[in-house]
Amino acid sequence: MGANRLSPRTDKANPRDRAREHILRSGLDPARLPDHVAIIMDGNGRWAQRQGLRRVEGHARGVQSVRQTVEECCRLGLAQLTLYCLSSENWKRPQDELDFLMALLSQFLVQERDLLMRENIRFQVIGRRDGLSDLVLDEIRTSESLTRDNTGLLLCLAINYGGRTELLDAFRALATEVKAGRLDPAAITESSVSDSLYTAGMPDPDLLIRTAGEMRVSNFLLWQISYAELWVTQRCWPEFDIPTLHSALADYGLRQRRFGGLPGQSAPC
Repeated sequence: MGANRLSPRTDKANPRDRAREHILRSGLDPARLPDHVAIIMDGNGRWAQRQGLRRVEGHARGVQSVRQTVEECCRLGLAQLTLYCLSSENWKRPQDELDFLMALLSQFLVQERDLLMRENIRFQVIGRRDGLSDLVLDEIRTSESLTRDNTGLLLCLAINYGGRTELLDAFRALATEVKAGRLDPAAITESSVSDSLYTAGMPDPDLLIRTAGEMRVSNFLLWQISYAELWVTQRCWPEFDIPTLHSALADYGLRQRRFGGLPGQSAPC
C-alpha cells in the first residue's frame, strides 16, 4: 500500500461535530449512546447452512458485517468496539474450518489496514496468543504497531479468548506478586484484578450484543460485563447490518442503568 493510503483522514470537520450530525440523522440520541459496545458474533455456520453453503462461507460473509459495523461505530463516534472472533473453545471445531478461519483472519488484518488508518482506529487483540499461526501473529503485531498512536475508535478483537482463562491468568499474576512479597493480599482490590486482565486500561462494555438468538454469554468478558446491558437479535452475524445496530443502540438509550442501586443514582466511580 502507498503511504498516502495509510494516513488518517484529514477532513476539516471536527470529528465530534461530524459524529453528532450522523447520530442525529440516524434518529439516535447523542446523549444516550454507549461508549463501549461488545458483540458476540454468532451464527455464521448456521446462516451458511440455511443458504445451502459450506459453514466456512458464513465466516467469509461475516467479514462484511464486521467491516460495516466498524465503519458505523466510527461514524457514530463510539469509543470502543470489542468483537468476539475466536473463543478458546473453538479449537474443538474441524481442522479445515480452523485453517480457513486463520487464513481469513490473516487476510482481514492485511486488507483492513487502510480502513484502520483512514478512520484513525486503534487496533488491539486480547486472548492467549499461543496456538495462533506465526503468520497471524505477525499480522496482529503489525496492525497493533501501525495504529498505536491513532486516537479514534479502539477496535478490540478477542481471539483465542476465554473469560475463565483470562481470570485464571490474572489470578496467577496476582499470586506471583504476592509470593514475591511485592503485593499484600489484603491490598488486592477490584481495580487490582481489572488491571491484571487482558483488557487492562479499557473501559467495561456498556452494551453487549449477541446475534443468532442465543441467550448466553459464552465465557465472554465475564468480569467486564457485570453491569453491561444485554441485547439479543435472532439475526445471524452475516445478517447483522446497520439498521440492526441502530436498533440495539436505540434500545440501549431507553434503558435505565442502575448498577445495583436505585433509580436516579449515578454509576459507581
